[in-house]
Amino acid sequence: MNQEKIVHPVNVKSEMSLNELVTQFEKSGAFGAGRLSEATKIFEKFASDKEALKFLGLAGAMVPAGMRHVIVEMIREEYINVIVSTGANLTHDLVEAFGGHHIRLSKAYNDIQLNRLGINRIYDVYVKNREFVKFEKNIQKILEQIDPVKLEKGIAVYELLWEIGRNLTDGKSIIKNAFEKKVPVFCPALTDSILGLQLWLFRQRKPIMIDVLKDIQKMIDMAYESKRAAVISIGGGVPKNHILQTMLITGRGFDYAIQITMDRPEPGGLSGASLSEAQSWGKIKSGAPWVDLIADATIVLPIIVGAVKERLTKSRV
Repeated sequence: MNQEKIVHPVNVKSEMSLNELVTQFEKSGAFGAGRLSEATKIFEKFASDKEALKFLGLAGAMVPAGMRHVIVEMIREEYINVIVSTGANLTHDLVEAFGGHHIRLSKAYNDIQLNRLGINRIYDVYVKNREFVKFEKNIQKILEQIDPVKLEKGIAVYELLWEIGRNLTDGKSIIKNAFEKKVPVFCPALTDSILGLQLWLFRQRKPIMIDVLKDIQKMIDMAYESKRAAVISIGGGVPKNHILQTMLITGRGFDYAIQITMDRPEPGGLSGASLSEAQSWGKIKSGAPWVDLIADATIVLPIIVGAVKERLTKSRV
């Protein structure tokens, strides 16, 4: 039976929490606000599910755009326990871990001028070449400190990232916190990043073998051992598929799923593919709560995490 629900107008106050705002969105239930409230509800369910294997898919320039501490909060609060990331986000996390910064510029420059100034542009965020010089110096030093036997016999990407995290001093680093919480960070396209280039440079001097199949084995083992599985996918691409294919192997599918993307499905690319499409592959269970949130993750992810943190903190009191 189809149930009718009234669209209630959103009421804003001079002082209201993120949870109160999302609750107002839930009462209206319309358009992007309604889907944001649904995503928050699903995230609350799986963040509090102690028996669920909880994946975060991380694509797009989330670290340069200021989302680093939001992701760290998700790790510390155990809202997620597995990360699959692009190499770029890990590179930029390390840039900041080594004391570098992503910046905004008050003066407008064209891209040719930026190149001459030694500044690289990521939409409206910038990073100076000198930060990558510092990055190279520090990452090479850390790689030198890792047990050479581990590197020579074939190390998984998540093991390598834990070794790097072990040697970081920045307590606000994603990689550092993942190491401390023993959250495996998988990066299937590691070589598609400056971190990957640095590993190539290191191999010019010393032996290193990265065994990516060990990463797949680890992910599949974790999936088989889990009672339930959940995913929040930021963007799409390689991290999204790498996560979804893991539960496909088990034959079970995901029990909860959230996708935050700005891409469209018409070109047939994975980044714009709906989660409903994933159900056709058996990657998401029939009847599982899921939502496609078409929105800028730099806006909605902090709202979702902040609202859920408020809800779960209140539930523990």
